[in-house]
Amino acid sequence: MKRLLGLAFLFVLSMSLIGCSEDNAESADGDVTVLKLGHIQSESDLWHDGALKFKEEVENLSDGEMTVDIYPNSTLGGDRDMAEGMQMGTIDFALIAGVLSNFEPSIQLLELPYLLENEEEYNNIVHGEVGEEIADRVLESSKIKILNWWDRGPRHITANKPIETMDDIQGLKIRIPEIKAMEDTWREMGASPITMAWSEVYTGLEQGTIDAQENPIPFTFGGRIHEVQQYLSLTAHKYEYVTLAMSGNTWDSLNEEQQEIIQEAADVATEFENDLVKTETENILETMQEEGMEVITPDREAMVEAAKAAHEDFANTIDIELYNKIIEQK
Repeated sequence: MKRLLGLAFLFVLSMSLIGCSEDNAESADGDVTVLKLGHIQSESDLWHDGALKFKEEVENLSDGEMTVDIYPNSTLGGDRDMAEGMQMGTIDFALIAGVLSNFEPSIQLLELPYLLENEEEYNNIVHGEVGEEIADRVLESSKIKILNWWDRGPRHITANKPIETMDDIQGLKIRIPEIKAMEDTWREMGASPITMAWSEVYTGLEQGTIDAQENPIPFTFGGRIHEVQQYLSLTAHKYEYVTLAMSGNTWDSLNEEQQEIIQEAADVATEFENDLVKTETENILETMQEEGMEVITPDREAMVEAAKAAHEDFANTIDIELYNKIIEQK
């Protein structure tokens, strides 16, 4: 009997964690729609600040009739888990990026290192016609709706040796996300890329399983990577985004007014987050330097040329027409 009661309790607990995507779940009084948002970073990261802003806007604009519960620190799983959760309707929102390429290959083109070489080119693409086309494709292929694109700044390498030239990349065991475009390009540059969940990176660096990782400065700081890495090399090999994404099932379950509230809240949170990244990145970099990290300005010319050598071959496996459109419009 005790075993049966225990199993019954676990079943009830698991069911209580399921999001409201399909049934638009409500509180006991039937008035409040509770939505779940997950991300992989800590509460100290700028992503969490943006998520809190989104929550605030949803709750204010809906007069409390919709609320957003936030789950940081990979509580709802890694990027792939959350993407699949949005497809199934067990998660309503997530902050995810390149993992979407597992469902819509064309988004991988945005993951090619040194495809977009500065912030202006990045903005022209993700906040322009190409970004809209990719978002439409993602929704059609995965039932995941990109509400907006959050800027993250350029990705840089951290390591326990200075990365100053192409020679320093040769054989480097660098952690990357599970994104083939990045893997192919880093191999072309001579590195030994290793895919690994973000939640495992700190330990992997600490134990020497990997030599390096690459991420925007705020993300690196949020993961406390400067505690286990000595050097930050300003490679700026990719101008980075994360999507504020939503389950298409949840979106369809909402009425028109609720949908308008969600989109408006997403747009306000996007502007807030993008401004925050611009103002805080330099402060974060100074903090990491004060805590012992040394900043290197590498010679990027050979890195750029080596990366670009891999682009067209990869694009031919995905969508060469869309790739050419990016080159024309960036």
